[in-house]
Amino acid sequence: RLLPGQTSLGIVGVVVPPREKREQRLEERNMGVTCVSQMPLAEGKSVQQTVEMLTRKLELLGAEKQGTFCVDCETYHTAASAMGNPAQPGKLMYVMHSSEYPLSCFALFENGPCLITDTNFDVLMIKLKGFFQNAKANKIESRGTRYQFCDFLVKIGTVTMGPSARGISVEVEYCPCVVANDCWNLMTEFMQSFMGSHTPGIPSVFGTKHDSVYSPADTMIQYMELLNKIRKQQQVPSTGMR
Repeated sequence: RLLPGQTSLGIVGVVVPPREKREQRLEERNMGVTCVSQMPLAEGKSVQQTVEMLTRKLELLGAEKQGTFCVDCETYHTAASAMGNPAQPGKLMYVMHSSEYPLSCFALFENGPCLITDTNFDVLMIKLKGFFQNAKANKIESRGTRYQFCDFLVKIGTVTMGPSARGISVEVEYCPCVVANDCWNLMTEFMQSFMGSHTPGIPSVFGTKHDSVYSPADTMIQYMELLNKIRKQQQVPSTGMR
């Protein structure tokens, strides 16, 4: 049995997980409406110092630490041997993982769908190296602390590429709701309480949801957009990183 929106890949070479692993996937929680955004550095502050300022504000509100999280993204591009027309631009695919869904892998195609598969997809990508090649030294991840405040789950992450700190991600989830239009005003009010003038606008992915149910894939699309944006930005000072 699959997560909502998950695709079963009937491809030779992909090992079907044992029954107990398939059943464990049911324990991966459903996701409430979520907003992922970038927090700019405070003036004169490093990445770590800005993160500490944010987390201090959350703790003053009464938020409690609830463990850690990690989201990572690797970029693959169409192999030259698979290109029928050498002049045709190659396509990109992003393979992502989230600690919230340890038994799943997310494959997002550039301007295309998001597939939710088993973690075996990483093995499949090795087998498909004649079609998709890994963009070396291009892995990017966001890692940090989870906070719970009433019905909100907040994740403040340091975005890194290799040893370099590139920025700060803020993920805010309103757990009880799965329809974006029903809770965006409430989410905005909460984010303003600790993000101030840097509170983000409504995510573009919400525009396609209308009154439909929010899914984990929608969050991963937001992370893909954010991590690509940060990847293209100039490296930020990392003084104070621990």
